[in-house]
Amino acid sequence: MTRTLLFSIILAFTTLSCSAKKETKTVNNKQTENKMGTIELTKADFLTKVMNFEKNPKDWVFLGNKPCIIDFYANWCGPCKMLSPIMEELSHEYAGKVDFYKINTEEQQELAALFGIQSIPSILFCPMGEKPQMAMGALPKETLKQAINEVLLKKAEAVK
Repeated sequence: MTRTLLFSIILAFTTLSCSAKKETKTVNNKQTENKMGTIELTKADFLTKVMNFEKNPKDWVFLGNKPCIIDFYANWCGPCKMLSPIMEELSHEYAGKVDFYKINTEEQQELAALFGIQSIPSILFCPMGEKPQMAMGALPKETLKQAINEVLLKKAEAVK
């Protein structure tokens, strides 16, 4: 095998294996593609999807249309790496009911400082119509599910 061919195969495999999981839906005979899983937030995304702290610096004004969870993490953090696949699984289980976001604390230091993140992972639960609640540490999947059901979904149903 020539080097060029081998390089092309490796490049193609890498591209395929790193692509985001997507779900295809058919709505009114049109196919639409939805990315699934946790969504990485930048400051700009946070300002439009979660809370615009520049516009409302003193008050929590949640901008989401459904409750969300934000995982504050760093790439070098062992417990964060253990939590990541759990959050990904939960994002699929609660698709359409809860938004799942993640914020890299090293790249988004302003957001980490805004919430006083001093240890990671830290998980912010943002219910509808109430102030967010923070949990610290790599919580087990069952504990996260209980928090989602009790803190986010029951409160979301009460707001409706």
